[in-house]
Amino acid sequence: MTRRRISFGVECVKKVTIVGGDTRLKKVEQRLMTEGFAVDTVGLYEGDNGNIATSKIVILPVPTTRDGVNVYAPLTGRIIPLSHIEDSVSSDTQVLCCNYTFKKGRCTDYNCLDSYALLNAVPTAEGAIKIAIESTPFTLWGARVLVIGYGRVGKILADRLKGLGCIVTVSARKKTDFALINALNMAKTDTRGLNDTPLDYDIIFNTVDFTVLNNRSLENTKCKCIIDLSSKGGFDLDFAVSKGITAIIAPGLPVKVAPETAGEILAETITQLIIQEG
Repeated sequence: MTRRRISFGVECVKKVTIVGGDTRLKKVEQRLMTEGFAVDTVGLYEGDNGNIATSKIVILPVPTTRDGVNVYAPLTGRIIPLSHIEDSVSSDTQVLCCNYTFKKGRCTDYNCLDSYALLNAVPTAEGAIKIAIESTPFTLWGARVLVIGYGRVGKILADRLKGLGCIVTVSARKKTDFALINALNMAKTDTRGLNDTPLDYDIIFNTVDFTVLNNRSLENTKCKCIIDLSSKGGFDLDFAVSKGITAIIAPGLPVKVAPETAGEILAETITQLIIQEG
């Protein structure tokens, strides 16, 4: 059965189509309807069949794709090729996506916006801490912790770990990051030299999207637990496990640990983007 939801609270000037996605996109749908937009969906509900070609705004999920070929649609398993989106939108269509860029349309990657990514880092950090607590036989208080990377997630995570009484070291590459780490009274190290020094930590959190720890470092470390929050992986998981390390790959934590909050953050971000575009 085709789902078509339209709100007539105010004059509906623009039609929005949401393609794929998880419960976060349902929050977006609800929010836009309250704002008076006409909302269609494709691949968010079973049997929905919104028309992308007639939409002024197309909203894609977090992430927009996992395989680089199809839109991420975990709730329905619908096969929606990215090429179909490209073929269906016009040059003036507002396309909102995550970690992806379309050649056609006025494309905005909302994951690049601090207003979204910084808030989204909060449930990511809380989820990572939850995993660390459940995966270790000791308290985080007093634990020697390394946070690799001092981007949006790294900043929030390091702050939360310090607040829990961890002995926090942060690895970074920029002088400005080193200055901020110093100002916040945390230890620092250079990410580029991690494989040249002993990794003498109880827990390591990786937040960077490239291979940062080689097998030699994993073989020699005394670390009991490594948690990878990156989307591409920062070390060889199987090798780490073979060396007795509790190694965990944990992407996409916001919707897993705090789906309501994650949905509200995304809904607010997308609504503001659409309103700003006028």
